[in-house]
Amino acid sequence: MERRSEAARSRGVGDHRSPFDRFVEHAELRVSQAPFFFVCVGIVVAWLISLPWWTDLKTWQVAIHTVASVFTLLLVVLLENAGRRASEASQEKLNVIAEALAALLASSAFNDSELRTAAERLREAVGLEERH
Repeated sequence: MERRSEAARSRGVGDHRSPFDRFVEHAELRVSQAPFFFVCVGIVVAWLISLPWWTDLKTWQVAIHTVASVFTLLLVVLLENAGRRASEASQEKLNVIAEALAALLASSAFNDSELRTAAERLREAVGLEERH
């Protein structure tokens, strides 16, 4: 019997991400694994082997530079998007933990002004990160 928290159970229910967000997550997973690396190595090897079929050395070099530039641009955009979302998710988790700690401090601080002050300072700090 699997024990999962309510938050863990609700995570799979009602995926409200956009198709682009789902694509980014899938792409990030794929490009961070060994098969993608070997595909890239295969492209470079195929490019190196293709030298005899090109009449101009400069055109041969431009071909790989163009392909590499396009792939680099697309991967940077996708990975930056994935990194931004991961950062936002981490910040949200930290905010929830800090809020719970502030609530715990507040509930324990009935007669302790020092704990009350700490809880207020913690709530103020959490409020600074409520940007998303």
